[in-house]
Amino acid sequence: MNAHDSVPNTDPQQRLGKPAGGWRAALYAIIFESDTPKGRAFDLALIGAILLSVLVVVLSSVKPIADAYGDWLHAGEWCFTILFTIEYIARCLCVQRPLVYARSFFGVIDLLSILPSYVSLFVPAAHVVLGVRILRLLRIFRILKLTLYIQEYSMLGDALLASRRKIFVFLSVVFLIVFLLGSVMYVVEGPANGYTSIPTAVYWAISTMTTVGFGDLVPKTDIGRTIASFMMLLGWGILAVPTGIISSEITHQRGQRLLDLRVCPNCHSTGHDAAARYCKDCGTALTS
Repeated sequence: MNAHDSVPNTDPQQRLGKPAGGWRAALYAIIFESDTPKGRAFDLALIGAILLSVLVVVLSSVKPIADAYGDWLHAGEWCFTILFTIEYIARCLCVQRPLVYARSFFGVIDLLSILPSYVSLFVPAAHVVLGVRILRLLRIFRILKLTLYIQEYSMLGDALLASRRKIFVFLSVVFLIVFLLGSVMYVVEGPANGYTSIPTAVYWAISTMTTVGFGDLVPKTDIGRTIASFMMLLGWGILAVPTGIISSEITHQRGQRLLDLRVCPNCHSTGHDAAARYCKDCGTALTS
């Protein structure tokens, strides 16, 4: 089974377990099913709350605004924390397998978006101010909750997952190139020109290969400049490789999903060819 075969198994109804009835089923329909009017309204309201909560965190980092409206920002922060806490508890209650949700990617993101606020209550701010700031910064994870409501994020995630081996091989080749050329530059330029070690030279090679070029290290010799020019030109071509890999996979994912949408009205099978007029399993005429 390849990565494409596992796409249908990402249905939350299968992974989390949709309740058969009662208030849990009604709550599940609102929270997890965005194709209903109540579900869409819930998603839109939650998206607005996420954006506003991130705005509060950002504004609290601006000193003039924090000095003038610190109390309001603090109150707003706790309002959003309580709101997202209720949402997290509701998500755990309305599924049959709450541990599956809690260990999932979005479950961890939901927990990270609220946990720092409560942890910071028990951290003595007078002694570990920096630690509290780091915990407050983790609230930015709320913005990642937006990925749950945009289908294109899911498609991009599937494409990255399916391309992970190709990307790993590509990154391995890139690392090999920058390590070898960085080592060569260490020998060519030497400590006298700032290349004091092989790790320093590899750092220069990475910044050159990615065409960033901070300018803190520059070659002084003609051979070094030649190697640097070659790496700059090579960087243009290398940066295009992962883009092509991911774009190709996204195109495949899009085509696969379009094929999966063609459902036989008789046996309900999917995965028909784009030009197919009849069901591949029972022979019934396809409506679209």
